[in-house]
Amino acid sequence: MSQKVLWLVAVVVALAAAFAPDAFGYYALVLVAVGLVSGFMYPTADVSTRVAYYVLAAALPGIADNLDAIPVLGGYVNGILDQLAVVIAGVAIANVILVLIGGLTAAGDE
Repeated sequence: MSQKVLWLVAVVVALAAAFAPDAFGYYALVLVAVGLVSGFMYPTADVSTRVAYYVLAAALPGIADNLDAIPVLGGYVNGILDQLAVVIAGVAIANVILVLIGGLTAAGDE
């Protein structure tokens, strides 16, 4: 499964969660799982990119809330971005775990 496919699944699920939130009760679980799989399969080696993921996962929902001021579509776009933030949080969590594992396994090398 490629990274493009994982993000395509994430976008489709985020769209479904935004437009039909009552159709399925486990959207967040699916999105976190997609993020974790993406993070573990395609780890981010660059520290600045990892930090960007952490900041984006924390800040995106707050920024997206401002879109509610746009009539009709603003709430939907806010919902989509909120759902994508869940995926990004999954990627960030996977990267934190991989960095911790790497640090713990490298601790005996010194």
